[in-house]
Amino acid sequence: MRDDLLICRTCGAQYGAPRADCPICTDERQYVGWDGQRWTTLAELREAGHRGRIEEEGPGIVGVGAAPPTAIGQRALLVRAPSGNVLWDMITYIDDDMVARVRELGGVAAIAISHPHFYGSMIEWAHAFDAPVYIHEADREWVARPDDSVVFWSGETRSLGDGLTLVNAGVHFAGGQVLHWRDGEEGRGALLSGDILTVVQDRRYVSFMYSYPNHIPERPRVIRRALRLLEPYPFERVYGAWWRRIVHADGVEAVRRSAERYLEHALDDGPE
Repeated sequence: MRDDLLICRTCGAQYGAPRADCPICTDERQYVGWDGQRWTTLAELREAGHRGRIEEEGPGIVGVGAAPPTAIGQRALLVRAPSGNVLWDMITYIDDDMVARVRELGGVAAIAISHPHFYGSMIEWAHAFDAPVYIHEADREWVARPDDSVVFWSGETRSLGDGLTLVNAGVHFAGGQVLHWRDGEEGRGALLSGDILTVVQDRRYVSFMYSYPNHIPERPRVIRRALRLLEPYPFERVYGAWWRRIVHADGVEAVRRSAERYLEHALDDGPE
């Protein structure tokens, strides 16, 4: 395990070679920390007391995160599918104990990540489990540590088997993807959305943004395209990117009414 490679403290992406800046953070959807570009490594995070956090988040879905959290603070989700587990999204932290604990749960057969802000230490996780990392072709330029384990796909959907389908929703980033699990929630379906469709604080709605920290709204046509692509997929729950950020019931309707609310506010150009 390479624990000496530079990691951006703000977004948590691990780079394969030294550099002066983090392009993911200089992009208008993210930001450089107020104290300027700062770096860390897995070794430093371990020495600072970070450890793995692995807890059930839902039926057949296990949360994989760090305590205390790093960077943006998201957690990944391990989908326990019959033919092999899929790790959805990614975190920065990894150590031998985490690898051992995930192996006890059946390991990782494939990894898929919603968008560049969550790339974290994806190559370390891929190498630990000899697993491919599925990323949409439209986000190729943001991969901070190119590696043969990364599989770029194109088009609107990509099957991972076992009723698991990646959908290129295109919200937030052109390659922004969500994962639909047909067999989740006892066959009612589950949508793992990262913050492509972010579960908001009241957990009854989701929202859509081009930039969350800089408050740049997403374009209505992009949201409409995402809704069209999701139409064939039923889902009861929506799993967001952070611990317990879950829409627990009637997920399809939650996404529909969320989009309706968003577009009503965004497109209201009537008289004052």
